[in-house]
Amino acid sequence: MLIILGGLPGVGKSTIGKKLAHKIGAVYLRIDSIEQAIKNAAQYNSQNKAEVVAEGYMVAYSIARDNLEIGLTVIADSVNPIEITRSDYRRIAKEANSPYFEVEIVCSDIETHKKRIATRKSTIRGSADFPRKCSQNNHLYFS
Repeated sequence: MLIILGGLPGVGKSTIGKKLAHKIGAVYLRIDSIEQAIKNAAQYNSQNKAEVVAEGYMVAYSIARDNLEIGLTVIADSVNPIEITRSDYRRIAKEANSPYFEVEIVCSDIETHKKRIATRKSTIRGSADFPRKCSQNNHLYFS
């Protein structure tokens, strides 16, 4: 099974995803970690390009497919702000003959969401702390 977590930054996707993966013994894929690894690797290429656009999602799809094909449950943690990223996850599950379950995580209290953004620390190696300005008003998420 592929469990697809989506939602704005700071709503708790990673917290929920990690706890669920531990509880059910699933493979946990976090786009933030994948994208940071790609940025870190950029120092070794000739262009020193550290901008990541679709690469993180493409890597996640491949890893998810590999694990689904051997019968493992996969939890994919990413913002998934546009339909194409969500539909690509569904396509991967279908290609692997695996069911999928989509969850959009929402922090319904705007003040709590702002506090989470202002106080969270990055747990991703090689990454700076998260941006301190982020609100439900300045991020687009197309349901």
